[in-house]
Amino acid sequence: MYTNLLIDNQDGIVVVTLNRPKALNALNGQTLAELHQFFTKDALAIEGLKGVILTGAGEKSFVAGADISEFMKIEGAEGASFAQRGHSIFFAIERFHRPVVAAVNGYALGGGCELAMSAHIRVAGEKARFGQPEVNLGILPGYGGTQRLIQLIGKGKAVELMMTADMIGAEEAKQLGLVTHVVPVGEEVAKAKEIIQKIATKGPVAISKVIEAVNAYFDYNSDGFGAEVNAFGDLTQTADFKEGASAFLEKRKADFKGV
Repeated sequence: MYTNLLIDNQDGIVVVTLNRPKALNALNGQTLAELHQFFTKDALAIEGLKGVILTGAGEKSFVAGADISEFMKIEGAEGASFAQRGHSIFFAIERFHRPVVAAVNGYALGGGCELAMSAHIRVAGEKARFGQPEVNLGILPGYGGTQRLIQLIGKGKAVELMMTADMIGAEEAKQLGLVTHVVPVGEEVAKAKEIIQKIATKGPVAISKVIEAVNAYFDYNSDGFGAEVNAFGDLTQTADFKEGASAFLEKRKADFKGV
């Protein structure tokens, strides 16, 4: 079914490995199409899905950017549609109804950094390196990088990184807020699984509403506070809310059904 993705369902936690190690897992058209297929169609049919982990094959790279050879084929006004395609795919990840965790094992540069930023949470190995080096090619980040990097680390440092094309290591990325955890090399996926397993003990409808409300904050066409109010109202009408409140009062573990 997939050429450039490996899909491994581990008890409801699906590990999606970008599998082009000889190209440092660079994003080409086929890989982007497969990510779109997974997040907009195939993943929606997985029963008992707890979350998704994105990682890269091999030890060197999560995703070392986009496939530059494809960039060279862009002509005329095709550039905008090229970028828009990436936006659509990464929005599908950002808006996915279950937690998506990027387990960054090496280089996350250009489109790779942008892919990681489209995930809800990022875990980095100690040797991970992040950067948006597009200005070295005479372009700018085109898959949402100019927007998401500012959201995550603030305008000043984001603009500096995008203008200088400097790379940063895992610890600096954590200090800036780009990643939330730094772990020994090889433990990135395990840490991501630990996070998803913890989230899976919570109300699944509530988790999906958290994702919606948080995304609304960054959507200029949405009222984030209004989205929160509506989501809260919707959740108070669910069986999960009644179960969660009852479990709290009865001092027992809640048995959420996702309804």
